[in-house]
Amino acid sequence: MTFVTKLTFQSGNRYELESQVSDLHEMVERKGAECKGPHASPPEHHTVPQYRNLAPGDEFASWDYTVYSRKLEIHGNDHIAREVGHMEFPESIHVEIEVEQKKPLGHRNK
Repeated sequence: MTFVTKLTFQSGNRYELESQVSDLHEMVERKGAECKGPHASPPEHHTVPQYRNLAPGDEFASWDYTVYSRKLEIHGNDHIAREVGHMEFPESIHVEIEVEQKKPLGHRNK
């Protein structure tokens, strides 16, 4: 059975996100792992209202921001995926890690 490690990166700073994901992709490939991506998702635009106090109607201008996302997949090479899972990333980048177990075709559960 092989494992697929799916990494999702999100940040409001597109340039830092691109730099970190590109460096990670190069490192994974340099170590000989199969890496798919980075895949970019469309940017998400958010608007958050800001209130001066708890009374209704008294507002500041809304806070607008954009979140950029990139996804990578590491196939096999569990030791490299484990190493990536223990890496430190800047606080401005949110990282989610999902591990999926792939069974060979024709495999039956008993």
